[in-house]
Amino acid sequence: MIRLVAACLVGLVGAAQAEGDALPFALGGDFSLTDQSGMARTQADPEGLPQLLFFGYANCQEICSATLPLMADVADILAGGDLDLRLVMITVDPARDTVADIGPPLARIHPGFIGLTGTEAELQIAYDAFGVDREELFVDPEHGPVFAHGSMLYLLDGAGAVQTLLPPILPAGQIARIVQGYVGPAG
Repeated sequence: MIRLVAACLVGLVGAAQAEGDALPFALGGDFSLTDQSGMARTQADPEGLPQLLFFGYANCQEICSATLPLMADVADILAGGDLDLRLVMITVDPARDTVADIGPPLARIHPGFIGLTGTEAELQIAYDAFGVDREELFVDPEHGPVFAHGSMLYLLDGAGAVQTLLPPILPAGQIARIVQGYVGPAG
């Protein structure tokens, strides 16, 4: 059932794109956050690379622990075809995902991961732009706070415009083919 809903979502977005229409949703927008090296970053990639964006937290033991490696697999598949894809995670847990702490767990998943954090106000701008709600559900005695948060992957072009949404239940190969369809062959 979940795969059927995911296929319908991808089909709906793909149909709108094939017809040259605007996306059937209004998501995305300007934000300014800080990456794991302390550099300011916006929705635009500094090198103009397409981006696969996820909202989560670096030490998440729930859906993030499946979605972040999936994103890494997609990037590796596309890199094998000479297409670079920037992997970006915006934290929903800025208290623990600080500039000093967000990078190492993401680097263990993929060396190219960019982790973005900021103040509550800066992050709220990004949450609002992408329609992400977050809520602390409970505190795990071993791993700390557990959050409910968005679970979709956002494909952004190099300027930061949302191209499509991707459900993280699709296999990496299928997501890679969808991304390839939006960004085209490597230049």
